[in-house]
Amino acid sequence: MSLGARLSAKARELGFADCGVARADAAPRTAERLRQWLGEGMHGDRIWMEARAQHRERPTGLWPEVKSVIALGMSYAPAGDPLALAGEGERGRISVYAQGADYHDVVKRALKALARWLVAEAPGADVKVFVDTAPVMEKPLAEAAGLGWQGKHSNLVSRDHGSWLFLGAIYTTLELVPDAPGRDRCGSCDACQRACPTDAFPAPYRLDARRCISYLTIEHAGPIPHAFRAAMGNRIYGCDDCLAVCPWNKFAVAAQANRAFAPRAELAAPGLADLLALDDAGFRQVFSGSPIKRIGRDRMVRNCLVAAGNSGAAALVEPVARLLGDTAPVVRGAAIWALARLDRDRWVLERAARAAGEADEIVRGEWAAAIAAPG
Repeated sequence: MSLGARLSAKARELGFADCGVARADAAPRTAERLRQWLGEGMHGDRIWMEARAQHRERPTGLWPEVKSVIALGMSYAPAGDPLALAGEGERGRISVYAQGADYHDVVKRALKALARWLVAEAPGADVKVFVDTAPVMEKPLAEAAGLGWQGKHSNLVSRDHGSWLFLGAIYTTLELVPDAPGRDRCGSCDACQRACPTDAFPAPYRLDARRCISYLTIEHAGPIPHAFRAAMGNRIYGCDDCLAVCPWNKFAVAAQANRAFAPRAELAAPGLADLLALDDAGFRQVFSGSPIKRIGRDRMVRNCLVAAGNSGAAALVEPVARLLGDTAPVVRGAAIWALARLDRDRWVLERAARAAGEADEIVRGEWAAAIAAPG
């Protein structure tokens, strides 16, 4: 067997569903597209993307010695319907990828094992492994390596695994035989574009992160913009809608998913009342070993308050009202909005008792905004 064939076999042995190789210069349009996207501000407040843009533009920008990129995909295809909780207002919807173990840890562990194997097979080769947190454009590189193509929702789509692949990369100084690049097979389908609840796609293949629920619930640190709160529904961490409706998912087989990503019972359909009651210690305990732990308690409770405000559930009035005195301004502000939606009379009483003494300008703005338009 060739080194490439042995590499692919070893990757599957380590839990990867797909493996491909691209030359380090195989995605030449990445730099141009990245500059345009950043120039239009579609990355939101992720300033770190601008700061290391030159490293993202091409693999050699990060590591000049790299000759080949090994792109790898690990399946997390769900066994059930990712949209099943859409109508259950008192429960939060967590993106499929975050219901099990932290993919950063699982994928990186397998990447390191594969990199060690490669160095043993080709002594003298240098390698670097990357998963998500490094300035690496995994999706265009995965397309160049033949794992699939970047679909109209901007994520990778695989003929075999649909939209359910975690991506990782190994950069190496080896000159490996490249695979044929992926070919766009979206055709005239626009299901992902139509499914987006916040119209985050200004055009096919282009995502405006500032409107994306995944960005807003995970990476955006401040208050959720009013314009998108109702559209969030009960989504409290990420959003699967554009991925879930992709027709290519019909070929994805849940049994091929890494078992580490099987949903934990407490994260598959969590009750909002339970999550709203979490303090920092409770949050860290519930989300230990989960990628959700990275956003912290305040951001998660903020998201849950928006979901509570959309629920129409009288049972959530008290859990929401208790958070009007929270120490975090972003939590207090979201609680004001949620209570105004759930119980206007209670909101009026709480405003009379609290608004005048509020020290935070943004929170004072939430009290004022809810006077004219509680929704």
